[in-house]
Amino acid sequence: MRNSRFHLPFSLVSLSGGLVAVLAITYIGLIAAVMSYAALTIEFSQSVKSDEASVATLEEQYLAAVAQITSTNYIAEGYVVPSTQIFVKAQSATALR
Repeated sequence: MRNSRFHLPFSLVSLSGGLVAVLAITYIGLIAAVMSYAALTIEFSQSVKSDEASVATLEEQYLAAVAQITSTNYIAEGYVVPSTQIFVKAQSATALR
């Protein structure tokens, strides 16, 4: 009787070992990708907080300047109210066709 069993050209142990090696390398690569993404996310978050702090500082300076301008007594500073108003008649710049 003839042996009718099918023989693989490679061993199942070597196939399983190779598969485990590929999966391990893939797992390590995915962990590296997740860690680099987390590092970039944290860096971006810190950058946003820094930008928000600088915007808050500029806004505080702006509001202080507006408050100073609003509360200034211009008559006490030497400014006078205009006695006459003169309007210059001119054509509109957009209607020169």
